[in-house]
Amino acid sequence: MPHKLIPYELEEQLRSPEEIAAFINAWLEEAPDDAAGIARALGDIARAKGMSQVARDAGLSRESLYKALSENGNPSFATVLKVARALGVRLHTEAA
Repeated sequence: MPHKLIPYELEEQLRSPEEIAAFINAWLEEAPDDAAGIARALGDIARAKGMSQVARDAGLSRESLYKALSENGNPSFATVLKVARALGVRLHTEAA
């Protein structure tokens, strides 16, 4: 019997800042050295929330945000902080 695939709707999983923070924290926990993967995760969240709105809230153009958070993007730390703020989350540190 073939398996039935159910589409995964990321936007349904990222409705609140708490869910967004948990998604980002999971990426940071699983792949702490994968800067490109973390940038892609931010891009996935931004697309789920609406790239135009996130770009506006971050004070960036939609095109530059798409580019920065793409698979080949390399966002500056300032851009990452602006996007995090626009998504309603903060980055923080803890002792390793």
